[in-house]
Amino acid sequence: MTMKKYILLAIFLLALALRLYDINWDQGYHLQPDEREITLVTLTLHLPITPQDWANLLTPQSTLNPKFFAYGSLPIYLLFLLGQILNLASYDRIAILGRVLSALADSGTVLLVFWLGKKLINRSVGIIGALFYTFSVLPIQLSHFYAVDTLLTFFITLTLILSICYYEKPSFKKAIILGLFLGAALTTKISSLVLLAPVLLSLGIDFCLIFLKTLHQPRFWIPHITKTARKVILEGFLIIGTAAATFVIFEPYALIDNLNFYQQNLEQAAMTKDPFVFPYTLQYVGIPHYIYEIKNIFLWGLGPILALICFIGVLYVTFIVIKRTIDHPTPHQTNISKFFLLLVFFWIYLGIVGSFAIGFIRYMLPVYPLLCFFGAIFLWQIIKIIKFKLLQNVCYILCFILILIWPLSFMHIYSKDNTRVLATKWIIKNIPIGGKIAVEHWDDTLPLGIASNFQMFTLPLYDPETPAKWQLVSHILNQTDYIVIASNRLYVPLQKLTDCRHLPPGKCYTQTAQYYKELFNGSLGFKKVAQFSIHPQFSILGFKILIDDSSADESFTVYDHPTVMIFKKSAS
Repeated sequence: MTMKKYILLAIFLLALALRLYDINWDQGYHLQPDEREITLVTLTLHLPITPQDWANLLTPQSTLNPKFFAYGSLPIYLLFLLGQILNLASYDRIAILGRVLSALADSGTVLLVFWLGKKLINRSVGIIGALFYTFSVLPIQLSHFYAVDTLLTFFITLTLILSICYYEKPSFKKAIILGLFLGAALTTKISSLVLLAPVLLSLGIDFCLIFLKTLHQPRFWIPHITKTARKVILEGFLIIGTAAATFVIFEPYALIDNLNFYQQNLEQAAMTKDPFVFPYTLQYVGIPHYIYEIKNIFLWGLGPILALICFIGVLYVTFIVIKRTIDHPTPHQTNISKFFLLLVFFWIYLGIVGSFAIGFIRYMLPVYPLLCFFGAIFLWQIIKIIKFKLLQNVCYILCFILILIWPLSFMHIYSKDNTRVLATKWIIKNIPIGGKIAVEHWDDTLPLGIASNFQMFTLPLYDPETPAKWQLVSHILNQTDYIVIASNRLYVPLQKLTDCRHLPPGKCYTQTAQYYKELFNGSLGFKKVAQFSIHPQFSILGFKILIDDSSADESFTVYDHPTVMIFKKSAS
């Protein structure tokens, strides 16, 4: 193995180590809700055994029908089959298996970023891009969950690369492989339909160029455009047909149980247009589209230094591609056309997802590999201006040291017990069995795993502001001795939704905002007796610097490092 391959192997192993570190971060309590849902759905499946099972195989009653279509079925079936093969099909073990799969998929994306850089520029850009993605915070975090995002990003990135490979030298074999992985992306999450733009462009760029030339020299180019049209149509059908066949194989119940599939995807589509559809999306009411997503990528997903390099890289590459396309019409097989395929996906995906009414930080993960690739190009172009090799290497080292601050500070949260686990330990130690505890609905119930040992009450604070709601809340407050807030999921958005003139009926929470104000200032009759929080942190020359990420997108903190507060009723 050559030294260059050792370097790539080292990067892959480093990426995998960061993504596998403290993989059981929640100590078996299943605190990521999407992962929890996928795990529970997976455990409902079983291979047909009885004659009745076989008779129902192609019906919605099949034992292999997940009946869950918010995500694609491929991640569910992959987890199910590996769980069966490795004898890990239990609630606790299969969740860890899923996280390992997630970490492997994201580490695979590191290799794809390298491949992309090497293919379109050179090995140095590939190495820089792979390191950028290795040190990106959001991919590291999402690799600790099995919630399809890392698998989706892997399949999308691979499909983009295969589109470029197909464009370079079209063939039936490449068309089939491209269709296969396009189908894999679609059966991971239906939002990957955006991939159709670069895939179809890989078919049609040459056709469009020849068509334009035909306008100037029709006699010479008409035979070529006719031949190209036949080829585009034939291979286009092959790609789409393979993708459709792959979809049917890996998500058959989208067709068999089509009503359920349609309804669930309709709900997901409605959520992207209206943040009031589900209580847990109220946090997104009034967010500034695009700015919100870019801010979260900049501050948390990549970190300020890496994000600055990557966004400048995107603008730089976009400018170069547009300029060269205008100055010199692009012939076949030049890098400009290949970059055009990548930029089309990047800008269309950013444009569509950035316009959503909701802004989960993970929704942008599929553009992170391209951000890192474009950022690598920009950094390489800037540093190669320096004439001295030693000085170039010093600049690279300093740059990566600065970039490392963000992922290493984030890894600090995995070096400690999860805050909800710490809160559970506190409750066990300080509240006697049978004690009265009030928790908030739509959030994890604390204490974890042993709530049945206590008298539990649920505060319905998302409910509309009606007398019945506040009668129930008052009754619970009179009964309970403790209030446990497991995260900021409710109190942050509900305290903002108070302008009743501009809010839908039932979505104005003036009384709820007042309730939180009185709870936090102590006038409600409860005193804060414990708080558990952990934030990204790094040390410089012995000084510890805390990064307050409480302003990040809620989903960035709410699963693996939420702030937990416990209030005790004051003595009367």
